[in-house]
Amino acid sequence: MAHDLLLALILYAFVSSITPGPNNLMLLASGVNFGFRRTVPHMLGIALGFTVMTAIVGLGLAGLFTAWPPARQALTVVSVVYLLWLAWKIAHAAAPSATAPSSGRPMTLVQAAAFQWVNPKAWTMALTAMTLYAPGADWQSVALVALVFGAVNLPCVSSWALLGTALRGWLRDPARLRVFNWGMAVLLVLTLWPVLRG
Repeated sequence: MAHDLLLALILYAFVSSITPGPNNLMLLASGVNFGFRRTVPHMLGIALGFTVMTAIVGLGLAGLFTAWPPARQALTVVSVVYLLWLAWKIAHAAAPSATAPSSGRPMTLVQAAAFQWVNPKAWTMALTAMTLYAPGADWQSVALVALVFGAVNLPCVSSWALLGTALRGWLRDPARLRVFNWGMAVLLVLTLWPVLRG
């Protein structure tokens, strides 16, 4: 891959990974509700899961949606239902205690990795990256795109968990936390707008 194309890929990976979306909003909420340390598996699951998903998309899975459109429709339905369920969970998260961890549980590495397969933003990022930066779908280009995303994605998503952790003390007030969690739930639902509109 040419140097300028690689820089463009890194920039695309950064911008698409750092901007708000389901992963980052959930990490922000997890940082608030569970703290940074307990959110680490969630962050690692996103980075690992998205890297693997990007590679599999690049190696031919994207062609399934072209060949069989009902597969894309089924994925959309599952994505919408799952994101609505996650929004409900965030909206009803309990306040973090000063002496004990929150009563809920953060996402595990496996859950976060699996979530990438129903994350509309992750699909858009992976399909766009492969179309622009690995159009021939040769395994070297696909591997490079996936590895760049893996390297760039983890620090980007971690910054959202850090932000949530920084807000944790201020949001110990149950009223503030309730407003925050409902706000995050609404924003998570709003990330579905491009999917539903399309």
